[in-house]
Amino acid sequence: MKDPIVKEVRRIKEAQAAKFGFDVRAIGEDARSRQWDSGHKVVRWDVKRGRFIEVKKPVALRRKKALTGK
Repeated sequence: MKDPIVKEVRRIKEAQAAKFGFDVRAIGEDARSRQWDSGHKVVRWDVKRGRFIEVKKPVALRRKKALTGK
């Protein structure tokens, strides 16, 4: 049985990869940029403290937005 949700996810994944020429770094950069632009709090797991900590927006993404307006 073919699951329509899995089929749709794979179609979107393929389109996203093709958009960036299957360059994993470019795909990751786009994902991080969209994550910051979402307006949600971004956190990461701090192993030493054993809890989540808020992550500040990287300077490179702040500069990119200032230069391109995106």
